[in-house]
Amino acid sequence: MGTTLHALIQDNEESLLALQQRIGYHFTNIELLQVALIHSSFAFERLDGGRHNETQEFLGDAVLDLAVGYILFKRFPRMREGKLTRIRSALVNESGLAQMARAIGLGSYLLLGRGEEGSNGREKSSILSCAYEAVVGALFLDGGYDEALDFVQRFFGPLIDKRCNELMLSDAKSSLQELLQERYNEGPQYVLEGEEGPPHARNFSVSVRFHGKVLGTGQAGSKKEAEQQAAGAALKKLAQENTGN
Repeated sequence: MGTTLHALIQDNEESLLALQQRIGYHFTNIELLQVALIHSSFAFERLDGGRHNETQEFLGDAVLDLAVGYILFKRFPRMREGKLTRIRSALVNESGLAQMARAIGLGSYLLLGRGEEGSNGREKSSILSCAYEAVVGALFLDGGYDEALDFVQRFFGPLIDKRCNELMLSDAKSSLQELLQERYNEGPQYVLEGEEGPPHARNFSVSVRFHGKVLGTGQAGSKKEAEQQAAGAALKKLAQENTGN
């Protein structure tokens, strides 16, 4: 005979309190948090009624898409829809969500079946990401969208900054163009400063300028790559100026 959800909550009272303190939110309906931590393997083996976190995971996935989309929209109000979508996709995925789950130690609170427990399920990105979505779903059900958004902003903020920088540098020319267009309604100018070396191994030096001011320089075996490097240097410089560093 399995256990009941009520008995499970009583048995895990201390760990549930610790997790609430860690995420910075106290649940009115603690059942929602407990269910978010129940993997289907545990539910089928040991829980009467078989209730587990997959339904809340479904809801949390939708809430995360909305919350991260809203955060990106507020930070980059004039960025193109396609780039916003790419950034969100780079954040709201198994790897990114598992990273967030590990940041709050979520794995140690999960209830797993014997098979998953024996195969190091607490460290599996697939299980952690689903549980994280379920916790977001629980927050939404218990406290509404504002509480869920606050949680996402607090824990996703640094990752959003990191991934945005990575994506911008991966296509630095487009990112610099969009940034300057957004700020000044003008784009940069790329200047070939020099080239040297034999025909089979040319090296190009390029600067990127805005209103005559050099924002960055780059050197590479092709003019296109040198321009990307110059744009990347310009983005880093502008970011440092923006933060006062």
